[in-house]
Amino acid sequence: MLLIRHHPLSDNGLRQCLRIATGATLGFLIAKVFEFNNTVFFTVTPMLLLGLVPVMNMRVSRQVVVASVLSIVEVGVIAALFAGKPVVMTMIAFVLFLYRFAAMSRGPLFLFGANGVISLSIMLHFASYPDTDLNDLIFCNFWGHITSIGIAFLMMVVFPDVEERAAPEGVTKAPHRMRHEALLGATVASLSFAVFQIFDLRDSLSAQATTLLLLFPMHWNGALSYARLRAFGTVLGVSCGLLIQLLLYRWSHELLLILPLFWIFSLLFSQAHITEALGSGVGFGGMTTMGILYGQYLTPNNDLIYSGLYRVSSILVATIGTLIACYLVHSLLNRFESTRFGE
Repeated sequence: MLLIRHHPLSDNGLRQCLRIATGATLGFLIAKVFEFNNTVFFTVTPMLLLGLVPVMNMRVSRQVVVASVLSIVEVGVIAALFAGKPVVMTMIAFVLFLYRFAAMSRGPLFLFGANGVISLSIMLHFASYPDTDLNDLIFCNFWGHITSIGIAFLMMVVFPDVEERAAPEGVTKAPHRMRHEALLGATVASLSFAVFQIFDLRDSLSAQATTLLLLFPMHWNGALSYARLRAFGTVLGVSCGLLIQLLLYRWSHELLLILPLFWIFSLLFSQAHITEALGSGVGFGGMTTMGILYGQYLTPNNDLIYSGLYRVSSILVATIGTLIACYLVHSLLNRFESTRFGE
């Protein structure tokens, strides 16, 4: 039985729930009205910003912009020079993942590293296909992040905190633990990139994102705990997405009818996310899954029910594969004192 510990919802927590749900819905609306491709950057990025960062400020926005710009430059250069060479691309990807996970391990630059890992992996994977419009991919990534930053600041104005938040406590890590976390994350992320390339899995964006989100705890025990919560959240997210489709039936592609239901379910997931107080748990997993489902796969010609069921199966397979890789790499790194996780 899956036990989830919940904490009381404070006034600040309620405001953050409203910020997450309204910000994600606004990003979804903007992407659909302007008919952007790769709309996941407009829908899920506000969830990441408003869900993982309680208070939006200029330091956070700079990290997001720099992560996006670096990913764009790196993907543009790699795609131009090494397109069609998956082995070389994977080796380069490992180096790029390594410095991002190193930044995450240190703490203050966690959002820069996390956002960069997701952007780099998704963009690099899609850029490897010759029929991908690289300019459109870059455009959606950059403006999706800029739009999400604007939405996050707007939400802070519309739904401000009512109480002053305590400053987060810093965590001091030993050098060998930081090396362990950086190498674990970079190795498994590179293996994930290679697998998605080898098996040509361009329609499994949610599964690809899952393999990266599982690495955010930065260690094996955290990945194992998060995997169970992520799997449960995925099932809930897809179920809610399918429920919206069944409720609307023939009008399931009418944007004005989808928006209020998308907002309501996003609010419920954000409430679960805040009360869990786990950073990335069932609520966060369900919310991002629904965001990917509607942000990336909702089109007039797409069967969202098939997409939803496919998402569940692909995410479960990706979760099992990622856990196996995490355990093997974790065990290998723990054999050496310089990369051992424990004290």
